[in-house]
Amino acid sequence: MGETLSFRDIIKKSILEEFTYSNQPLTLNRMVITLLITFIIGLFIFFVYKKTYKGVLYTRSFNVALILVALVTSMIIMPITSNLVLSLGMVGALSIVRFRTAIKDPMDIGFMFWAISAGLTSGAGFYVLTISGSIIIGLILIILSGIKFRGTEPYLLVIHYRPGMDAIINRVLPKHKVKSKTVTKDGVELTLEVRVSRNNTSFLNNILRLEGVKDASLICYNGDYVS
Repeated sequence: MGETLSFRDIIKKSILEEFTYSNQPLTLNRMVITLLITFIIGLFIFFVYKKTYKGVLYTRSFNVALILVALVTSMIIMPITSNLVLSLGMVGALSIVRFRTAIKDPMDIGFMFWAISAGLTSGAGFYVLTISGSIIIGLILIILSGIKFRGTEPYLLVIHYRPGMDAIINRVLPKHKVKSKTVTKDGVELTLEVRVSRNNTSFLNNILRLEGVKDASLICYNGDYVS
């Protein structure tokens, strides 16, 4: 009589056979090709990030780190796809890694995921997916960065004036939200968020014409950043 296999043994055997069949030998040619393709895609991500960056202060170190992240990810994935036991050990080791650096710009998070995805797909041997997917993502980002949407944009308006003029100033202001208000013996500093078009700043002159207003400053406002 043949050996009776339980359902658990059948599942375990099928998984092991499937993984063994899908294993990719870790040869020198594969390592060189994978790292070369990953580096080229990393450079492409580098230039797309630099061209489409809309923040206040461009950080070259973060951009270079995107290339490093792609390369390191591909180095981790290559042995995982070649050895089942090693892959389980690496998954356990990576589970203790914690990243505590705060990334405030959502676009930076998107580029970080892009670099990780490029490293994952390249390290797994899906070179066509890595190249074609990165080209499509890069073109979309470049196209979107060149499109200028019409409409109002957020600005910070800072006004210094003498106390008791709030009602008068509100008459000449566009639609706004109060961000902060500081009152001292010398006067009042009022910070507002206003939404106006880039060419419609004539209300500043109307504010300065008011008697008792010392100065008014209009600053470009980008969420957590001011430029």
